[in-house]
Amino acid sequence: MDRNKVLAQFLGDEEFPVQWANDDEKKLFWWFDDNHCPNPVSPMYFSMDGWWGPTCEYMYRRFDNPLGFKWPAKRINGYVYTAIVPRPEEEEAATAPYYLWVMPSYATDFLTLWRDRYIPEIKANFAYIDNYDAEHATLPQLMIHLEEMIDIQERHFRLHWILNYAQFQVSTDFGAIVKELLGEVPSDLLGKVNISRADRNWDSLRELWKLKEKVKGSKELSQAFKEGKNGSEIRGLLGKTNVGKQFLKDIEAYANEFGYKSIYTHEYRFKLWVEDNTPIIEQIKNNFDTDFDFNKAYNHSIKEQDEAIAELRRRLAGKSKEDKDRFEKALDLNLNMMPLTPDHHFYFDQSTYARMRIVLLRIARKMVKEGMLDDPEDIMYLEYEQLRRYVANPKSYDGRALIKKAKLDMEKANKITPRPWVGTVTYWGMYVEPYHMLWGYPERFEKDFGRGGVKGIVRGIAASPGVAEGIAHVVQSPAEFDSVKKGEILVCVMTNPAWVVVFSKVAAIVTDAGGVLSHSAITAREFMIPGVVGASNATRSIKTGDRIRVDGSTGVVEIL
Repeated sequence: MDRNKVLAQFLGDEEFPVQWANDDEKKLFWWFDDNHCPNPVSPMYFSMDGWWGPTCEYMYRRFDNPLGFKWPAKRINGYVYTAIVPRPEEEEAATAPYYLWVMPSYATDFLTLWRDRYIPEIKANFAYIDNYDAEHATLPQLMIHLEEMIDIQERHFRLHWILNYAQFQVSTDFGAIVKELLGEVPSDLLGKVNISRADRNWDSLRELWKLKEKVKGSKELSQAFKEGKNGSEIRGLLGKTNVGKQFLKDIEAYANEFGYKSIYTHEYRFKLWVEDNTPIIEQIKNNFDTDFDFNKAYNHSIKEQDEAIAELRRRLAGKSKEDKDRFEKALDLNLNMMPLTPDHHFYFDQSTYARMRIVLLRIARKMVKEGMLDDPEDIMYLEYEQLRRYVANPKSYDGRALIKKAKLDMEKANKITPRPWVGTVTYWGMYVEPYHMLWGYPERFEKDFGRGGVKGIVRGIAASPGVAEGIAHVVQSPAEFDSVKKGEILVCVMTNPAWVVVFSKVAAIVTDAGGVLSHSAITAREFMIPGVVGASNATRSIKTGDRIRVDGSTGVVEIL
């Protein structure tokens, strides 16, 4: 197949116009980043290059990856689209030997680097930011503080890519050995094997459950959580008793450990749990109302994993000792690397972006005092370079006008339904380049994106096996978690670690975004509930109250 064969093209129309910088941009496959940024993106976050751009160029250089060398982004009608630039064919062939030669060492050595070198570095960077004396710093000093945070963010996302590649290699090696020794095995069997047994995600759920148990064991605390309809009311009730006041301190301690995150982690404009712990109180209420049993959920997940591993070993019964040893070595490395998926979300996607928000707000509060801003949150509506121009020359540089325009643009963007992709889809871009699979391609490209198709059927990607039938509940944000009833089916755009607590309540999950390695898919498998991801139009086709059937083995959702 000709790698440059054009499969489809969309360069813009009246409904969804696209401004192209040059003809080279038009030749790329740009997909909507609904995995990270499902909402219109703030000028500040986009101008800081998010997770794309420079750190991706570093990634391609460091590993000499043959399948690309740049990963740029465009802000189209307010939304983030990204594309991967292919290497020339002759260069692709030249880079492959080094990549294949060096990657096995990343697979075997990375865990030691992570534990002994990278984790201490990350924690030291966080401690530096957290302990910075912003109150007594001047505005120029705070801008230098921002530059240091930019360096930290870029460094952490370089580490993100090293981790990502090392884990990808280990997972690929394990899958290859299983296929070599056993042939094709059911995907749900491998899915049950590929879960983490100990990570920061499990830690946060366990500690939240402990807080719920404390409520359950106290008459005064239980009464507050029964009477309070939401987090604010519960906080008010807790503040009236000594037991409640002490419990609020426990919640604050939890927030200081696990609260450096927001509803959408890939953005700076959403309030963090460590700033406002109301979402934590509401999650405790969810756990209290459903009597969530952490040990039951965790033990069930581990039991499923143990049984899946035992089944693979049973199938290896007739193999040689050498083959069994190869399998065990690959399995052990794979299992040891599994915690890196949730842990890198915790340290990079959540905690690093959270601290960038904190640094930006330190600057913004100083700007408010000096009359440059009306609200600290307004800083998110400036681009990075605009911020520099404004703080250095506030009398002649009209930062307020830029903020006003950015807010109006954001309002317009909120009324737009972003297309799943723009540009040119080539055979290489859809079937050779591997990274877009994290967004559910090529499956999402191959199916109808809700424009026509079979009425009453929503098609996505099979992410977590099983079938569930129940009442759909379309959720736009964690603020709506309290309204989700036990046994309902969660329908949403995407999830991230801030959404984990709701998984304990629902019978299944359906998302617009993501692929089989997305957060939604992995967490659904960990909680052993059916999951369909990458459905693109689920939140538009399904309404709260609809009775639906979710088949996590076929990727089909029926609206009954």
